Amino acid sequence: MDCRRCATCCTAPDISTLAKPVGVPCQYLDTEGKCRIYSKRPAVCRNYLPDEICEIIDAPTLEQRVTNYLRIFSLRNE
Repeated sequence: MDCRRCATCCTAPDISTLAKPVGVPCQYLDTEGKCRIYSKRPAVCRNYLPDEICEIIDAPTLEQRVTNYLRIFSLRNE
């Protein structure tokens, strides 16, 4: 599956390497939802591959996608 570039994976889960809590956009996302450090991003980001979860959480807005993601994994915004 190709990445949809929706920024959900950079917002919904926690990314301990970047000290990013659950539900908070990564500090390196720009206003268009693109990574500003893409070529230097940490391994956890490099190794992430889109999968069927991307289809399950699909929604028109980032806020809705994050809500769907958090619901699937029984997580709450911090």
